[in-house]
Amino acid sequence: MPKQKLDLLAGTLDLIVLKLLRAGPAHGWDLTQSIQAISRGILDVNYGSLYPALRRLEAQGWIKGRWGMSENNRRARFYDLTAAGAKQLATERRSWERFQGALTLILESN
Repeated sequence: MPKQKLDLLAGTLDLIVLKLLRAGPAHGWDLTQSIQAISRGILDVNYGSLYPALRRLEAQGWIKGRWGMSENNRRARFYDLTAAGAKQLATERRSWERFQGALTLILESN
């Protein structure tokens, strides 16, 4: 049975991007490839969702963008997690874990 791709819940893309950038700087293509690889192909983020999220996170001061050269010598915008972004990641993760716990309670109830 083929894996069904899942749409991301509102707000989860921010959490995912912050988590991935904790490991180090990345550009948009890297982020989409990492999301696909880590989720074993279940999550597929399109650029129409990713780039607005990156701009939003940058406007909030949670990530910082800079221009550089990619592995294939193309100009790309690399993003780094800021100190404020690391704090937000912790906050978002706690919220996600609370949501996940509540959803588990509901699904396991009679």
